[in-house]
Amino acid sequence: MGAPIAGCLLRFSVTGVRAISVKRKPAFSPKSFLAEIGEGRTIGKYAKNQIVFSQGDPADEVFYIQKGKVKLTVVSQRGKEATIAILTEGDFLGEECITASQPIRAASATAVTDCSVLRIERVEMLRVLHEEHAFSDVFVAYLLTRNIRVQADLVDQLFNSSEKRLARILLLLAQFGKDGKPETVIPKMSQETLAEMVGTTRSRVNFFMNRFRKHGFIEYNGTLQVHSSLLNVVLHDQ
Repeated sequence: MGAPIAGCLLRFSVTGVRAISVKRKPAFSPKSFLAEIGEGRTIGKYAKNQIVFSQGDPADEVFYIQKGKVKLTVVSQRGKEATIAILTEGDFLGEECITASQPIRAASATAVTDCSVLRIERVEMLRVLHEEHAFSDVFVAYLLTRNIRVQADLVDQLFNSSEKRLARILLLLAQFGKDGKPETVIPKMSQETLAEMVGTTRSRVNFFMNRFRKHGFIEYNGTLQVHSSLLNVVLHDQ
């Protein structure tokens, strides 16, 4: 017979007591899971402008951005393209594939900068969500935060001027309001892409960018630097 004690099993016999070590399963770490390759997980390296996945592709993997930025775009039946989101380090994408109702990609994902992206097979994603509560807590928290962002985007689109919408997008790209230090220098992005995200014309974006620069809210000369003073545009009631 035996009795457990501090990671060991004490086995009693007529010759005495023996201690048999018992190997314990290491505690699950969501951070390690999202940082390393493993069962059903691979890491992909994408250069700037390289496609991660395309609209209409089979949706059988969830992606996690370890480093870099990725934009999501959709193309209408008439061929018009629109940028719907810019995702960054710590964001998931393609997570809709975990539901059986979304077998194909509804959008395309393209690297805005050089990226390192963890690919998680759908089956492995479902397994870890069901078996590891620490991971499901992290994932649900992310989805709730993303949902709040989507609602804020809708309110912004419905009630704010195009100037405020542009200022908000620039602040989000610089990660103001996120945990950690903001990235005041953000990757170069065309005014056409910014116009798609704002829902206005390129000429209006050009006009507002010049105004922001004149007031010292931003600087751009090859790279774009966003200052916290740009918050004044978002907070100011017009």
